[in-house]
Amino acid sequence: MAEEWPALDFRLREFRPEDLDRVIHINETCLPENYSRGFYMAIHKSYPDLFLVAERGGEIVGYIMCRIEGFFWQKKKGHVISIAVLPEHRRRGIATALMEEALSRMTNRYGASECYLEVRVSNTPAIRLYEKLGFRKTDRIKGYYMDGEDAYIMTKVFGARS
Repeated sequence: MAEEWPALDFRLREFRPEDLDRVIHINETCLPENYSRGFYMAIHKSYPDLFLVAERGGEIVGYIMCRIEGFFWQKKKGHVISIAVLPEHRRRGIATALMEEALSRMTNRYGASECYLEVRVSNTPAIRLYEKLGFRKTDRIKGYYMDGEDAYIMTKVFGARS
């Protein structure tokens, strides 16, 4: 992974346990769905190279948390569990960089054939980002979120043209 992007003012690195409070803060600031401390740490333990943070000026301002699903006879699929960037740090390419690095690791390190994620049907900026990265809406789940909002399932098949 490239540690620095010279033209950009942030860097990506793997999550460390001491980052947990900051990641929880970002999650709670940006998203209505929150996870237990144990869930974050279980993902970190199982897939430490798919749990990344973005830093600006030494401060964590975003993260992505992913895992691989499907084993043995099943094809391996990446799953973007959660991604968030603090509002004041958006529109700088941070979410795109987090997604691109995670997707690259899913294919190169795990041999995943595709990746999927869930996104609120009302989250137009996120949907646009995912479409730009080659994801397509493949399903809709009624009442997926705790507040009753539907979710799109968006999928990217690796090797497919966007």
